[in-house]
Amino acid sequence: MVIEQIKRNSFLTIRKISLFLPKDSGLYKQNAVCGNQIMQRIWIILVLAFFVVEMSAQKQAGVRVNPEEVEVDMNNPTFVPMVRVGKVLEGGDSIQYVELNNVYVYPPMEFANERQRAAYNRLVYNVKKVLPIAKECNRMIIETYEYLQTLPNKKARDAHMKVVEASIKKEYTPRMKKLTYAQGKLLIKLIYRESSSSSYDLIHAFLGPMRAGFYQAFAWVFGASLKKEYQPEGVDRLTERIVLQVEAGQL
Repeated sequence: MVIEQIKRNSFLTIRKISLFLPKDSGLYKQNAVCGNQIMQRIWIILVLAFFVVEMSAQKQAGVRVNPEEVEVDMNNPTFVPMVRVGKVLEGGDSIQYVELNNVYVYPPMEFANERQRAAYNRLVYNVKKVLPIAKECNRMIIETYEYLQTLPNKKARDAHMKVVEASIKKEYTPRMKKLTYAQGKLLIKLIYRESSSSSYDLIHAFLGPMRAGFYQAFAWVFGASLKKEYQPEGVDRLTERIVLQVEAGQL
């Protein structure tokens, strides 16, 4: 039951697509197989995130740095909010429009001291840094799935997935190496936010309990946990507030 629930969460969009396919069609039957192939490649990003946690922990083991003293450049955002543009037909004329993002209204942030303010600024900066990577995972699932449906057979799909895997390693490894320890842990949480499942449960479902246990032990050694859930109304409520405001272009 747990595995099926995880699969339903992870492939929500893909399953929506399959609802419009005849059940006796080849595309419908290929849906689950293609979905598993895609998600297994997404774990490369998760594993790279674990390496960020490891490398950063080792790098900082010899030198203790007070995180509150680290200056954050708030003028260097990396997340660009989405702008949706469309057209409507009005009186025979085509009118272009821009759909505005949601506007979120929260009470002003109050800080007891400069340390709290610095911690908040650092979290905003880190969200802007890793949120695009978490969102790219979902886009990768959709785009790869759609392309796989155009390929004639399993051999062609397997060959394409090898190209995808090599491309992911080439693109993401340099980016992951630039992340800090805190950013690597935040990335794991934001991937949970996008996929609606913990990293441990996802790896357990698609790669098996042994691999899941290995990665959990690996992460635990360096102070991380793949079983931690993203709680937007609990301990992660400040992170969720920042994510929503960043997505809307308010931060």
